Amino acid sequence: MPIPENAKIEDIQVEGIDPSDYPDFCDAYISYAEIDGKPASDEELDELNQDSDFVYGEVMRWIY
Repeated sequence: MPIPENAKIEDIQVEGIDPSDYPDFCDAYISYAEIDGKPASDEELDELNQDSDFVYGEVMRWIY
């Protein structure tokens, strides 16, 4: 089931950040998130990680 557009995604944790891969961080991924207050399932995490712009934005928030 796809994540609804209006879902509240928070408590996002990012892993795989390799400083030598700056500025792309192509190995980074979201390892944990809560969607509407519940831990994301593996399928939901996969869906989040398919959106490279979303992941990159979260990497930037994580770093800075």
